[in-house]
Amino acid sequence: MTPSYLALQIFNGLVSGAFYALLSLGLSIIFGMMRIVNFAHGAFYMLGAFGAYLAAQWLGLSFWWALLLVPLAVGLLGIIAERTLIRRLMPLDPLYNLLLTFGIALVIEDFMKIFFGTQGTPYAIPAGLMGAVNLGITAYPLYRLVLVAIATLACIAVWFAIEKTPLGAKIRAATENPTLTQAFGIDVSTLTTLTYGFGVALAGLAGVLAAPTTNVTPVMGSDIIITTFAVVVIGGMGSIKGSIITGFLVGVIAALGAVIYPPIANTLIFLLMAIVLLIRPTGLFGQPEATAR
Repeated sequence: MTPSYLALQIFNGLVSGAFYALLSLGLSIIFGMMRIVNFAHGAFYMLGAFGAYLAAQWLGLSFWWALLLVPLAVGLLGIIAERTLIRRLMPLDPLYNLLLTFGIALVIEDFMKIFFGTQGTPYAIPAGLMGAVNLGITAYPLYRLVLVAIATLACIAVWFAIEKTPLGAKIRAATENPTLTQAFGIDVSTLTTLTYGFGVALAGLAGVLAAPTTNVTPVMGSDIIITTFAVVVIGGMGSIKGSIITGFLVGVIAALGAVIYPPIANTLIFLLMAIVLLIRPTGLFGQPEATAR
């Protein structure tokens, strides 16, 4: 394996890791606040990609406008879903909401299949981001480098907002003890709704970024969500830092593993998950109290 080819695979891994990081970050935020395993996350990711496509086809919006507006639209859909459906099952066992979000994902996916078919449609790379950049050791597509940069900045911004701001302190307090937080005059109900909307908005952001790199199809969410759940488990359920670091790390490991030993490419992440759980059941960055509510 030449150094140039090795560098190429590492960059490919960082691209995959960018999607894993954004998606697992949204999942961790929702689980940390609501204790919901959101199976609809992949469907919201797919809606983000289709949102970018439809914004270009129907409204003539550029990629940059889609990058700004589509995640907000997906987040609004998440808020509606939380207020009308998910909230009704919150007092019950979390298994009910797991099944509900799984059903929501199936409904959204089949709805998109009816209108757009199963073959999908391409979304063009933004004109200013075409071509490749010579990095010295290898050349790599400019758009994919920008994708990794945007995803990294978004992850850092979310981490900072949750860990270092007053709003983040309220979210962490509501996660640990919602009853006491409510007693201090904080509207935990509204905070929960906004948290769910923000979590799925991150999935929408990942979908917009993914649109120029792949064929936009109704099943693209289900193709990535299982791997994303593995990333969340490896990093630690509800861990913000774990989701970000593990997302990029798993992406690189999977890319290198597929080159070194291709037969294990599809199972390497799940093998890694099994090893991590045997050594550290709460994940690499998870804490025992984060899962013992």
